[in-house]
Amino acid sequence: MATISLSPVEILAGVGVLLVLLWVWRAGARRAKAAAEAARSGARLVSLAGRVSFTAGLLAGVQWVVLTHGPELWLTLVVLGLPALFASYALTRALTITTHDMPRRRGGGRL
Repeated sequence: MATISLSPVEILAGVGVLLVLLWVWRAGARRAKAAAEAARSGARLVSLAGRVSFTAGLLAGVQWVVLTHGPELWLTLVVLGLPALFASYALTRALTITTHDMPRRRGGGRL
């Protein structure tokens, strides 16, 4: 059986190559994590826009039916007033700043 004999320079070169590979792997993992976070935030925006559009269409349709076919005053007030209350609540929540999201450090703590 043959024995393997490596000089100290060869051992240091091997360790250096391993360290560079580890560094490249970790950098790639960080980039992938950042890209995934950006994709999630973009998907949340598209999802929110779709839900808002659907709800607005639904409310407008119900209001149109009631206003064209229902002459009763109380029904008209409810159909117009209730969505206005929900919209004002949502708009107030959206425009009120309650937290300030800061980027996190690697240990999970704040900067």
